[in-house]
Amino acid sequence: MINATMMTVNPFGENLYILWDEASRDAVVVDPGMMRVAERDMVTKFIEGQKLNVKHVLLTHLHIDHITSARWLADKTGADVCGNAQDAQLGLELPDQVAHFHISIEVAPLTLDRDLTDGDTLPLGDEIIQVLHVPGHSPGGLAFYLPQSSLLISGDTIFNGSVGRTDLWGGDMAQLTGSIREKILPLPDETVIASGHGPTTSIADEKRCNPFL
Repeated sequence: MINATMMTVNPFGENLYILWDEASRDAVVVDPGMMRVAERDMVTKFIEGQKLNVKHVLLTHLHIDHITSARWLADKTGADVCGNAQDAQLGLELPDQVAHFHISIEVAPLTLDRDLTDGDTLPLGDEIIQVLHVPGHSPGGLAFYLPQSSLLISGDTIFNGSVGRTDLWGGDMAQLTGSIREKILPLPDETVIASGHGPTTSIADEKRCNPFL
């Protein structure tokens, strides 16, 4: 059985997700964008309280609000940092992203330990996490699909009633909507979409109500 917990952090209101297998206590953390000591402490307390063994830090993309504590968490837990190499330059430019948004934190350039591409899979207990490449919000945008749990971690590709912005570096609206139509909307209607910001939604609801689609 896979459990999922969402925590909302940083001034951008970013949702990070902790997914773990009930039996083995193996876990992944998706988009650890903590920027404050209290936020890091909250995540650490949860991981330690649940006695989780964090195997991977998974990044849906490498924008500032999703990655600021990725290396910190990986170093603390022994996990590797996984994302798509097409966003690697964004990670190297993390200090520049911080300066651009006038955020008062100290960060180092972020490098990936593992390049995830479309069709890759990661085991989590008895379940498989499927990697979907969904460029558009950023060139290396990824979504993580857990078919047995009917759960999609979508990052900033699609939201409840909206889609990701494309006015940042590498954004492309035609590519984004194409990714959504080709990779996300064909998933089963009952699939829960857990986005990088805002409330959850479902494939059925977005097919029916999303004005951008």
